[in-house]
Amino acid sequence: MGILDRLFSSPDPFISDGGMETDLIFHEGAEMPLFASFVLLDSPEGCEMLRRYAVSYFDLAQVASRGFVMGTPTWRANGGWGPKLGLDDAGIRDVNRRAIAFARDLRSAHPWRDHILIEGVLGPAGDGYAPEQLLTPTEAARLHSAQLETFAEEDVDIASAFTITHPGEAIGMVNRARDLGLPFALSFTVETDGRLPTGQDLDCALDEVEAATGGYVRYYGINCAHPEHFGEQLPSRWLNRIGVVRPNASRRSHAELDEATELDDGDPQEFGALYAEMAEKLPRLRVVGGCCGSDMRHIKALIAAGV
Repeated sequence: MGILDRLFSSPDPFISDGGMETDLIFHEGAEMPLFASFVLLDSPEGCEMLRRYAVSYFDLAQVASRGFVMGTPTWRANGGWGPKLGLDDAGIRDVNRRAIAFARDLRSAHPWRDHILIEGVLGPAGDGYAPEQLLTPTEAARLHSAQLETFAEEDVDIASAFTITHPGEAIGMVNRARDLGLPFALSFTVETDGRLPTGQDLDCALDEVEAATGGYVRYYGINCAHPEHFGEQLPSRWLNRIGVVRPNASRRSHAELDEATELDDGDPQEFGALYAEMAEKLPRLRVVGGCCGSDMRHIKALIAAGV
């Protein structure tokens, strides 16, 4: 049985990490222009920082006897952000290829290797908090093709898009992944009212994506919002299709987080308790973890809370 099959058959959800970018920036002093963690692959010091970070979670998963989902540091490595960071199409493909190779090398060197799934991470082509434009599926497929094609060529276990803000971009990504035969998961971000940044409710957004993509998404998710922002607004029709939730540690709105100069890491124990309460509503939750402001403390807290 392959690692992706085990993700779906495991009695316990696989764990993932917290908010890698905020953790490394605020706790390790990493420099990431435009929040692009893939730049760390360009130096020995950056690679060592990523190695320590990943291995600490491998160790946690081993101690907990849980599977682990290792996301590549490629949230910004797409056709929207790549040019702003000096990457053309070939450069985008190269950095994604190197990120996958780096993840595989780390996995192969760890004793828990057989329980580690490698996830090719995608992010929005624009701002994950406030999209400058709403992409059509055709535009989105073009902007994300280099990354998706590389993930397919390198045979990642699954590709997952996080912090997506509107259905048009989501549909383009999913249908391009479907063309490539690439397993795909999709996670939207929501605001403090549980709605997408466009104002659309999550139920309608999921309905739109599901209909336009033939139900290709392996599971949907929510990330980059505090559990209290969406825990009571979970769309009842989709509870069986939500397979990943990665909340923020902070209750602040996205606008407030954008203006913050210090990290708001919330209360890890409360985070774990709220996560456990929310998880009770999601019978097919497959991956648990955190987003902005969360770190190892938050992941340990949700495990301790029985998630």
